Amino acid sequence: MAVALAPRSPAQVSHEFVLQFDAGQSGADITLDGNFHTVKGSFQMKRGSIQFDLTSGRASGEIVFDATSGRTGNSSRDNKMHKDVIESWRYPEIVFRPDHANGTLTPSGTSKLRVHGIFVIHGTEHEVIFPVEVTLSEKVWSAKASFQVPYAQWGMKNPSFLLLKVGDTVQVEFHAAGGVAP
Repeated sequence: MAVALAPRSPAQVSHEFVLQFDAGQSGADITLDGNFHTVKGSFQMKRGSIQFDLTSGRASGEIVFDATSGRTGNSSRDNKMHKDVIESWRYPEIVFRPDHANGTLTPSGTSKLRVHGIFVIHGTEHEVIFPVEVTLSEKVWSAKASFQVPYAQWGMKNPSFLLLKVGDTVQVEFHAAGGVAP
């Protein structure tokens, strides 16, 4: 099923539109479970813009996060994350490039979509489908998504050390907002 827009009136509906991201209102929070504690952190967005064709569900554009911005509140742990796990000095961006969305996008209110695309982290591309909740009005929008990144399976080092053990998957809570352009 492609993305469909429930029409307001023929004069108000465009089959294509652009979601411009406001980096100051957008970001990603992470949670990594461990045997003695749970690690929480965040990453800042650098930029983002997504174009949607409502007739076909096709999408293009990209959402780019600054991999070097990752913080958990513990400088030693952050240094290990950047140096040994995500290697942000070598791979400074985390990118999502959507190619299509399934679901019905309503012109006003909240819609649930499944967005397919390529997620690039640690220099490697991964095909993904993310459930995304979008709240849309005439000029502004917001979105949120919750998904897991199997970082160890995707070739990154698990930072477990001696008795401190953490999971192989990071929970990501994505939130974004911005403006709508035809």
